[in-house]
Amino acid sequence: MRRVAFYSQGCRLNHAEIATLTQQFSTAGYRCVPFGQAADIVVINTCTVTENGDRDTRRLVNRIARQSTDIAIALIGCQSQILKDRLVDFPAVRWVIGNADKMRLVSIIDQSFLADSAEPVVMVPSIPAESFSVPITDRDQQHVRANIKVQDGCDFYCSFCIIPFARGPARSRVFSNLLAEAHQLVMHGHHELVLTGINMGTYWDSEKTLVDVLDAMEKIPGLRRIRLSSIEPTTIDDRIFSRLVNADTALCRYAHIPVQSGCDATLKRMRRKYTMAMYAQQLEKIIQWTPDVCIGTDVIVGFPGETEDEFMETYTNLEALPLAYFHVFPYSERQMAHSRKFENPVVPSVIQARAKRLRMLSAQKKAAYCDRYVGQVLPVLIEQKKDYGWLGHTDNFIPVCVPPDSAVTRNALVTVQLVRYDPETGVMQATIDNRQPAGLVSQT
Repeated sequence: MRRVAFYSQGCRLNHAEIATLTQQFSTAGYRCVPFGQAADIVVINTCTVTENGDRDTRRLVNRIARQSTDIAIALIGCQSQILKDRLVDFPAVRWVIGNADKMRLVSIIDQSFLADSAEPVVMVPSIPAESFSVPITDRDQQHVRANIKVQDGCDFYCSFCIIPFARGPARSRVFSNLLAEAHQLVMHGHHELVLTGINMGTYWDSEKTLVDVLDAMEKIPGLRRIRLSSIEPTTIDDRIFSRLVNADTALCRYAHIPVQSGCDATLKRMRRKYTMAMYAQQLEKIIQWTPDVCIGTDVIVGFPGETEDEFMETYTNLEALPLAYFHVFPYSERQMAHSRKFENPVVPSVIQARAKRLRMLSAQKKAAYCDRYVGQVLPVLIEQKKDYGWLGHTDNFIPVCVPPDSAVTRNALVTVQLVRYDPETGVMQATIDNRQPAGLVSQT
């Protein structure tokens, strides 16, 4: 029985795909082992959004190859789609499989062993645009909050972005296939499902939209939480977050809405489809439906041509907006992206200094948001145990830690009292609340 380990870089969509592949390999008779343990095959789902992702893959492959001379590595996903000629020369790499074929990886590897050939296999065809189905996963073995793939690809072609070239055109998962997996995941004990996609708000299959997906999932018995991952501001249907007015909804009080810049001039160069006034209006609507919502964003600093005044416009707008945190990305030049042709690049030292300032602002915003909830009693889904305590999240994405001797288990949904936010760790300290409502604790 060959041993196979998995490593996922980058986005939640990559993690959802690895969960599916893990089950496929297990069903096919492979022994799936945690990454870092001795393995015959290591599968890496790569990311190429930034230069750091490319560099991390190279370092990871070199480290794995040094640890064992007999290991065989499969590089799949976005880097494979874009950089296949480079990746095939990495040590121990035997398979380079693009996004169109990566979900067939089990059969591709099986055929390689049957052929008894040591020659690298490179399969990077173009990506079709039609709706797709995914083999049903009944359990996300690596995550308590199970990721479920809803959509793939993008047609927006923002000037900084390589993803339309790496992931292909926008396409949606077959509605019935998506719901079948959601039912299986809940049936096997997952309390929270995280919907993932590249441009999830554009979901469309047989006249079904993302609203229809949420309507159907709300009816799944036992599903306590539905969380949306990143969604583009111009694709948000009011019927999505307006359901937060209803206290009985399973939709989490959480929205991650990328802004990328807080300056209209920069947004125009980025080929984004909105102004800051439009973005702020979208956030205001969501806040009106529920003031407790946690709204996060992505922002790029150092985009070509970004002046100090433009950066300060971004800083001031992000400071004023009702955002709980930012993911800050220093601009990274990507091949195929239109911004490679732009003049007036920002020097790296300035980019790093600006990124540091925004990260400090993000930390302040997160602390202010979390401090609002000190003393409150809220449900928390326990996800993992560390030496210092059990970690989990509230539905509005406050990271919580309860003492290590607490009477909880992984995947338990419990009520806690929030005691103190620790800005050093970015985690809220809490204690189990023994007055929890009947039926709230659910352990599997």
